[in-house]
Amino acid sequence: MSTKVSVIIPVYNAEKYLVPCIESLISQTLEECEFIFINDGSQDGSAGIIESFAKLDSRIKLIHQNNQGVSMARNHGLRLASGEYVGFVDADDYVEKDMFETLYWTAKEEDYDVVISIFETEIAGSKVITTYPFPTDTKLARGFIEQEIITYLLKSDQMNTVWNKLYKRTLIFDHGVEFPQNMPLGEDGYFNMSFFSHAQLVISKSYRGYHYREVAGSATRNILEKDYFKRALEVYLQDVPKVEDIIGNQHKVKQLKSTKLMRSVMANIHVYLNPTHEISFHQRFRYVTNMVKHPIVSEALPLFCEQEYDNLGRYEKLMTYLIQKKSIAGLYFCTKYSKLKSKSI
Repeated sequence: MSTKVSVIIPVYNAEKYLVPCIESLISQTLEECEFIFINDGSQDGSAGIIESFAKLDSRIKLIHQNNQGVSMARNHGLRLASGEYVGFVDADDYVEKDMFETLYWTAKEEDYDVVISIFETEIAGSKVITTYPFPTDTKLARGFIEQEIITYLLKSDQMNTVWNKLYKRTLIFDHGVEFPQNMPLGEDGYFNMSFFSHAQLVISKSYRGYHYREVAGSATRNILEKDYFKRALEVYLQDVPKVEDIIGNQHKVKQLKSTKLMRSVMANIHVYLNPTHEISFHQRFRYVTNMVKHPIVSEALPLFCEQEYDNLGRYEKLMTYLIQKKSIAGLYFCTKYSKLKSKSI
């Protein structure tokens, strides 16, 4: 039986959510799948859980490696993949049973290089659907990829994720597309930038089959261990030669990258000014102060305004003004008012 889809699942201390993840994979209506679990030095019972399922389903492959991070785990999985297409799943998430069948047969309709789907995020019991501003169920050729998708990747984090897409494996290998080393945040965006720089034919579907759990301790929530602003600066300063050649206008590239950076700064202001018992108010206030007064933020802010100001709502315009004035106290009261208002709705 030839493998239609290889699914790569990096695993690090994920025993709490691993069983529903595995059950959602082995229940796939597309039987010609392989599930490559890369145990990235887990110290809990994750390996034992996967081994017990592997005894029941030969499609499960368990590979052990010393802890090297999610990028190296996924690259390891890519080297072992044999499917026509490759998908990714995080070990604390789960998928609908028809997800890979839906994406695979969509990909085969026109020999698409990648299929993009929408997804659902579960945060503290509530659900949020992420969609994209692209035509759905429509063939998107190279011109659209260059003008719209790559531009969107440069200016927004919304398209970063790899687990809501299905990628043609030969394109990955023919162009040496891989996840970057030593980049603990933003590695998905880098991979997508590289892949879409070579893609010729894409389709975006309104299908929702991936369920992302934002859990305590995940990269998006763990402000003690992850210096989000530092990671955002690394993305901003990162050279992406192929992409920059495609855009052609270096000022435009700067504007788009500035938009992503400033969106990250605004999100970080909310995260770090949010009350928490883990970090003192003084530490959080100082972090936001250093971020807002950073020279690269001062450089990026006017470029962000050139690109996005007319599209901002009143609250975002106020945030932009306060960042420009470097008013940390103003930002504190602004975010506090926003939280109180959202609770009253």
